[in-house]
Amino acid sequence: MTFAFDNTYAALPDHFYARLAPVPVKLPELVKLNGALAEQLGLDPDALAAPDGVAMLAGNQVPDGADPLAMAYAGHQFGNFVPQLGDGRAILLGEILAPDGERFDIQLKGSGRTPFSRAGDGRAWLGPVLREYIVSEAMSALGIPTTRSLAAVATGEIVYRESPLPGAVLTRVARSHVRIGTFEYFLMRQDIEAIHQLADYVMARHYPDAREDEHPYRALLESVIDRQARLVARWLGVGFIHGVMNTDNMSIAGETIDYGPCAFMDNYHPSRVYSSIDHGGRYAYGNQPRIAQWNLARLAQALLPILDADQDKALAMAQAAVDGFPQRFETAYLEVFRAKLGLSESHPEDGALVTGLLEAMSAADADFTNSFRALCDAALGREQGIRDELRALPALDDWLSRWRARLELESLTAEARAALMRHANPAVIPRNHRVEEALSAAVEGDLGPLDALLDVLASPWEEATETPAFQRPPAPHEVVRQTFCGT
Repeated sequence: MTFAFDNTYAALPDHFYARLAPVPVKLPELVKLNGALAEQLGLDPDALAAPDGVAMLAGNQVPDGADPLAMAYAGHQFGNFVPQLGDGRAILLGEILAPDGERFDIQLKGSGRTPFSRAGDGRAWLGPVLREYIVSEAMSALGIPTTRSLAAVATGEIVYRESPLPGAVLTRVARSHVRIGTFEYFLMRQDIEAIHQLADYVMARHYPDAREDEHPYRALLESVIDRQARLVARWLGVGFIHGVMNTDNMSIAGETIDYGPCAFMDNYHPSRVYSSIDHGGRYAYGNQPRIAQWNLARLAQALLPILDADQDKALAMAQAAVDGFPQRFETAYLEVFRAKLGLSESHPEDGALVTGLLEAMSAADADFTNSFRALCDAALGREQGIRDELRALPALDDWLSRWRARLELESLTAEARAALMRHANPAVIPRNHRVEEALSAAVEGDLGPLDALLDVLASPWEEATETPAFQRPPAPHEVVRQTFCGT
């Protein structure tokens, strides 16, 4: 099994990470391999599925050219600063260059204790590993920037949480694993040279245009802010709730990372929370833009020492960049939701039109995904579906009248509009009860529900024979009210 490793993070100074190999496991067994992703990365799926490949995916063999390490970082967790976090159960094997020249990290998650493990065991259990596999691949199919899952391997060992559970290792693929918390780690230590080095590294890897700007570090900050604004807008467009938007879980590359207690909404409400550890609703669906801005302010704070030699000017730059987030987010948000409403042009009343529908959906306790999907038919004059979803609320008649009037301002045909909407409103999402069903079966050795779920999620915009069963909201006894972190 060969990889085209070209490791750049490992060339940074030693205090950016701890060098160590994964801890071998007892009896590695392949549970799931993402063959399509393997081919995209220029890897041989058959070789990965062979014994030597599985041994590598489990951490029992380190491939030639790898330079394994655990990354150092800090982070604000639920608003409280933790000065040292780091990869407590993950090892970055290295970086590979895909055939198209794109650079990706290959990381093993659940690969044993590291110097950053604190009281943790460094392991993962099969349920959360497969949850991340399901949801990250669903997000990719939805076109939302995300880390990817290359493989899930059972370890043949027991992991102890509330009870004994089967262990597993996830192979995660990312454009990089640098986080806002990585910058915070060095700010806390007042290591200004390291902040310079990290910022230069991030610009070279992710934002090369920023290097040509008169103020490159300001341009870097603004670029990260722009990507995060667009990312969160796209989360909201599919009803996604990250669940643990700590600064150590916010990727500098603008990808969705760390699928712990995440969830997709069933019934819409802006204060919807699923995470069992989010007791105050800090990371509720509707709070995610505000929290993204708060997190980006922490990044701006970390960059202050290098933004300008004059710290008053640096502070003004940072404040202006962070203050620009709401407008960037609003622009991205309206772009997402205009497409969901079948609008291809911009008009001043569009924001109020989006808000009006969401308010009606909240009042009706309507299913988020199915309501927007039903709107696709309404664009063709078939309104019964959306009326059923919103329980024929009187407010819906007024909204539909306003929507039809707004559509009259567009040049699209009804058929073109409906086609646009079907590529903005997925037919299927990873519904919580379906995910839990697949995980429960997989832990017992039955991969059938997992495979069926992954198959339908791979084509979220299309409706096939199997689709209706996965569109169905949960019955009362199937409702998942809480999702859990696997650590």
